[in-house]
Amino acid sequence: MNFPERFANLPAYAFPRLRALLDHHTPGGDVVHMTIGEPKHQFPQWVTDVIVENAAQFNSYPANDGSEALRGAIAGWIQTRYGVRMDPSSQIMALNGTREGLYNAAMALCPEQKNGQKPVILIPNPFYQVYMVASLSVAAEPVFVSATAESGHLPDYESLPQDVLDRTAIAYICSPANPQGAVASRDYWQRLIRLAEKHDFCIFADECYSEIYRDAAPVGALTVAQDMGADPERLVLFNSLSKRSNLPGLRSGLIATGPENTKRIKQLRAYSGAPLPGPLQAAAARVWADEAHVVENRALYQEKYRIADEVFAGLDGYMAPEAGFFLWLPVPDGEAAALKLWRQTGIRVLPGAYLAQGTQGQNPGEGYIRVALVASAEVTRAALTQLRRCLYDT
Repeated sequence: MNFPERFANLPAYAFPRLRALLDHHTPGGDVVHMTIGEPKHQFPQWVTDVIVENAAQFNSYPANDGSEALRGAIAGWIQTRYGVRMDPSSQIMALNGTREGLYNAAMALCPEQKNGQKPVILIPNPFYQVYMVASLSVAAEPVFVSATAESGHLPDYESLPQDVLDRTAIAYICSPANPQGAVASRDYWQRLIRLAEKHDFCIFADECYSEIYRDAAPVGALTVAQDMGADPERLVLFNSLSKRSNLPGLRSGLIATGPENTKRIKQLRAYSGAPLPGPLQAAAARVWADEAHVVENRALYQEKYRIADEVFAGLDGYMAPEAGFFLWLPVPDGEAAALKLWRQTGIRVLPGAYLAQGTQGQNPGEGYIRVALVASAEVTRAALTQLRRCLYDT
């Protein structure tokens, strides 16, 4: 039997790599999971009630692009959050989690050629792994652009050669950034949008961590694009309830973009999409319309920011995250640090190199570990204190 070669050279995914690194060693204490970005705060109690009230919808096929109520709730949230009015029918689509959308939008929107050549898709490095596999799936060339301390932990796409930019079809950007927690400023978005207009490419704005922040809400790409009078097709926004509302298992995400982009993504989804079940769409519509629980959730993360700042006070290289719920901690070697921490304390973190591309010495993540602040404040304080003693104070 013949098998395709297109994905044969994919590196192992981050978490299987982590298991291979750690699982044949005995943990040095009670296990504390700080690897995956899976929120552990309580979601709104009434979510279950809404699902039960709408359980009869399990008897029907769900709306593929999202029910009218769900798309309307998403459009209402976008207008409140970003000050941008979007048509729920022609500019909004519900997703079964943003990973699906981040992948399928590339499938729907990336051309076979750009200026007569193989198209390029720009990817920040480190990055969310679906960006890379989406690029390979559409036979584009993924170009990884380091997002380091020198560039403010955001990719400097403007520095790329002219020939690369002229072949660029799509640029992924995550703000707040996973894993560094850096936030794209209004100026950053303006320069990126101007670059996209100059070289005629589409921006995929992954803003899944936008509702977890310290003080001021991160400026949204949609807001900046509207203020600039940019073509609505120039930008595709992705967001979800996973981090905002502690509902990663509900799988409610969104795409918001221009009508032509939406039409093309919907056409693909009609053939290959997996829509959210009706009762879950009903719950998602209610959650998107409620902000009280989001404010409460954000306050819990803000307390953990303060804990991290206290624990790592005076640590050379510590960068307090602007937003999101990850710490991006500098270490001499991420794999060695993760293994030492596991064997001596039982704390489980992710080597930064597993989130980036590049050979040894050229991988922008290898001198870091990613630490997820998803546990309670009490567990977080104890674990971070142990982590500092193990990796930095010995």
